[in-house]
Amino acid sequence: PDMGAIGVIAFNAFRESLRDKILYNLVLFAGLLIGLSVLLADLSITEHHKVIADMGLAAINLIGVIIAIFVGISLVNKEIERRTIYTIMARPISRASFIMGKYLGLALTLFVNMAIMLAVFLLTLWLNHVPIQPSIFQAVALIFVEILVVTAIALFFSTFTSTTLSAIFTLGFYVIGHLTADLRSMVANSDSGPIKSLMDLFYYLCPNLEVLNIKGQAAVGVTAAPEYVMQASLYGVMYAGVLLIGACLVFQQRDF
Repeated sequence: PDMGAIGVIAFNAFRESLRDKILYNLVLFAGLLIGLSVLLADLSITEHHKVIADMGLAAINLIGVIIAIFVGISLVNKEIERRTIYTIMARPISRASFIMGKYLGLALTLFVNMAIMLAVFLLTLWLNHVPIQPSIFQAVALIFVEILVVTAIALFFSTFTSTTLSAIFTLGFYVIGHLTADLRSMVANSDSGPIKSLMDLFYYLCPNLEVLNIKGQAAVGVTAAPEYVMQASLYGVMYAGVLLIGACLVFQQRDF
């Protein structure tokens, strides 16, 4: 892939995503959710700090995932529906550069969104005299890695299915990604061979997103080992990388 072309496509995707009103709405929604957590927190004085930290992290996570799915599935499909894909493909740009550029542009958009939400969240904590622990930053960093994985899943499906199907598949992968470890341990004692094999297949195929979830411990100020954060991040980035390669390969085969 040509780095110059990737840069141009990434910048354009970033500019276009910022123009999409959906992002502003969701960032506003994050602000409201974090504000709501402040109102709710007054219910229990002892849990006050934990509730605010917990709800704030959950809001950042939820909104990040929604943006990743909505924008991720429309990245390629929008170009196809608008027929702009033909003009792009007519230029001397490889299809892999196109996919990589789109992905990096969206990653940058998500990073800006996360930064805005984190700023609102930290301000909320500070105004409520909640101590800002290093664990909060660890949790947000892993939420960002999870969002990068979800974006890669959305982009992968959008290279060969419709927008609706891409959304359903990505959401399915997201939900299963958080449940695989639990489901696998549940069927571990099952006598049914096929069910066990199916669960094993899911376990290895779907991303284990639960390893990127340290919100619960972060909310109570428990810091994760730096090695753990590094390994979990590496796992997420590698999984996203494999999906991106898959997306490039599938997109190469498409007829326009």
